[in-house]
Amino acid sequence: MADKRDYYEVLGLKKGATEEEIKKAFRKMAMKYHPDKNPGDKKAEEAFKEVNEAYSILSDPEKKQRYDQFGHAGVDPNAGFGGAGAGGFGGAGGFGGFEDIFSQMFGGGGFTGSTGGGFGGFGGFGVRQGPRRGRDLQKAVTITFDEAAHGVEKEISLNKYVVCPTCNGEGNEPGTSKVTCEKCHGSGQVTRTQNTMFGRFQTTGPCDECGGTGEKIETPCHECNGSGKIRKTVKINVKIPKGVDNDTVIPIRGQGEPGEPGAPAGDLYIVVAVKPHKIFKRSGDNLNLEIPISFEQAALGDEITVPSIDGKLSYTIPAGTQPDTIFRLKGKGMPNVRSGRYGDLFVKVKLEVPRNLTDEQKDLIRKMSDSLTPESYKEKKSFAEKIKDFFS
Repeated sequence: MADKRDYYEVLGLKKGATEEEIKKAFRKMAMKYHPDKNPGDKKAEEAFKEVNEAYSILSDPEKKQRYDQFGHAGVDPNAGFGGAGAGGFGGAGGFGGFEDIFSQMFGGGGFTGSTGGGFGGFGGFGVRQGPRRGRDLQKAVTITFDEAAHGVEKEISLNKYVVCPTCNGEGNEPGTSKVTCEKCHGSGQVTRTQNTMFGRFQTTGPCDECGGTGEKIETPCHECNGSGKIRKTVKINVKIPKGVDNDTVIPIRGQGEPGEPGAPAGDLYIVVAVKPHKIFKRSGDNLNLEIPISFEQAALGDEITVPSIDGKLSYTIPAGTQPDTIFRLKGKGMPNVRSGRYGDLFVKVKLEVPRNLTDEQKDLIRKMSDSLTPESYKEKKSFAEKIKDFFS
């Protein structure tokens, strides 16, 4: 996905552009790079594809929302977001998404030019038939740091549309049948002629009487009133893998809202939020920790207890440890959510200077200090020499 340009940039827009601005920019770019205006120009052909791809995402509210939040990954069918359709421009000479875009703009599913040769000489496009897939849903889940480290299973409540149990999603009252739509005669399509800035077009789109199904309900189901869906609160168990971090998105296939009869349900996307830990700070798969030590421990060395996500660890700090020294404990960080490999734990020691000393304690420190040679303080000696050179 790294080689893709920003979709707003492709259309010459800034993020947050309105629906009308997006549509207007697309018209301008589509006219500029249309193959009929640039015969044999491969660069224009590629730009035309890029413009259509950008519009196919930004003109769809759900895809646009995913793109605004997650970038290209949000509309990449291989990135776990349920096939946003950004990458497939097959068929019709490489412009397979073209008819969908113009059907959104002009209200039809397919079109042919007034000359009968199709738009720009492409020969017309067929209507994509088939029931619509269900709507995707999103749910935020907050977990603790320890749950993120070890994985957890959460039960979530979700208020959504589900298939009507009375009519099994068909919409008609049990024991009754649907009838053939009189307007489209069961084809599910109607043809209209429109005058647009691109010329005169004959568009074929879903019948507005039956919604493109070719059938009508005479006796609607008493429970769902013919929609085939009812709203209900359902409980779903979600397995959250170890190693997740803030804004990790977990797709759960088929747990969105139901599609039209014969179409798959949408997907549910769990967006994870992890509560901060009291002592650990996370950096990717690594953890950072500060531990206070005394002057005695720093000077003489000591075995200290280090907390980790798996419990207590013992670590020996060497004699002469300096303040803010960082020790690395390999493999004691967070697990990687994909590979399962563990990061490292970095322990920074903070020297704590004793306070409220008695006179006796102060005398003992002075005696110890008097007994030390300049070689005991290498950094102090080095700095003193630098100061001497500075003023000389």
